[in-house]
Parts: sequence; structure tokens; C-alpha cells
Amino acid sequence: MTNASRLLLAACTAAGLFFAGGCRYLKQDMANQPKNLPLSPSDFFEDARSERPQVENTVARGSLADDALFVPKDSNAFPLPVNRELLERGQDRFKIFCTPCHGLQGDGNGMVAMRGMKHPPSFHQDRLRQALNGYFYDNITNGFGAMFGYSAQIPPRDRWAIIAYVRALQLSRNAKVADLPAELREKLNRAGSSGANEAGTAKDPAGGHH
Repeated sequence: MTNASRLLLAACTAAGLFFAGGCRYLKQDMANQPKNLPLSPSDFFEDARSERPQVENTVARGSLADDALFVPKDSNAFPLPVNRELLERGQDRFKIFCTPCHGLQGDGNGMVAMRGMKHPPSFHQDRLRQALNGYFYDNITNGFGAMFGYSAQIPPRDRWAIIAYVRALQLSRNAKVADLPAELREKLNRAGSSGANEAGTAKDPAGGHH
């Protein structure tokens, strides 16, 4: 091997060592970062914990209940006056956001459920008839089970409108005639009398009419 070859070999070896060392430092910066994994020990803090306890009186980002119509999950309060306008708004929003799964009658037989997705529970079962208003508000806001939260799509007032309409659906399945206003009771009585009269016009065996 000539002197020139030896010098070339030495230069290549030195260059290789240099680049290898550089890659090692790059790997240190990119893949082997100095950090603490959750619950790993740390000698930086006096209690030797890298996971810091929550600071008193702080609220996690996105968890602040700052809307004026917020009601806790364990509350049965209803922060809006219930009137025809609110119920009609609730019916409109219910049809848009809720019927695909819950169905028009709130019985859990919406089109999405009928095509293979999980059936939600019926609003007419005793558990949900007795559930608090705050429970429904929390579920609409944050979701429950397979249901995603609708806080981004449905503003607080519309959530309460939907709850009012759900309560109306529940009442419609269990209302007594005595609970209805006088004009509705009279309407039902007229409909019943009309039905009885139509049944009475059936032909008798002799060919006449009753």
C-alpha cells in the first residue's frame, strides 16, 4: 500500500468516525429526549414525583361550566320557561339531531339503529322517565356510551328545548285523560262518539242499517 493510499484510508476512517458521532448526537436530540413519563420518579421536586398534583381551585381546560343555563347532573331544575315556542323549537332540533338514533317517538328505533347500529334506550322506560333534567343535559353536552357529545352542534338553549320536547314525548305515552285541558278532553269525547256512531252503521243480517 502506497503512502497516498494510506492517507486516503486514514481520511475516510476519520470522516466515518466524525459522521457516526454526529448521527449519535442527532439521535440523542430527536429520539432520546430528556423527559419524565407519567408517574416516573423525579429528583427535581421535593416529593420525588414527576406527575404534579392539581393546583387547588383550578379547572381543566374545556371542563369549565361557564354557560348561563348550566345545571348539574344531579339537579332537576329547568332554567327556561316552558311554552309552545320552546317545545316547537325542541321538536325541530330533536328531529335534526336525535331521530337518526332515537327515532321520532323516542323509542330507540331510529334509522341508524334500524340499520345495524346499537339501539339507544327508549325514553319511555321508567329509568329515563324518572331521570333528572340535569342528567339529560349532561348527556347531550358530553355524550354517553356510544353517543358523542353535542356541545359543539347544539347551543345550551336548544339543549333545553330538546329536553322539554323529550319530556313532552314521555308525558304523551303516560298522560291520563283527566290530566288534559278541558278543550282536549272534549275533543277526545267527540272523536270517541263519532267512532261509536260509525261502528253503529254496520249492516244487520236483514240488510238494513242500525
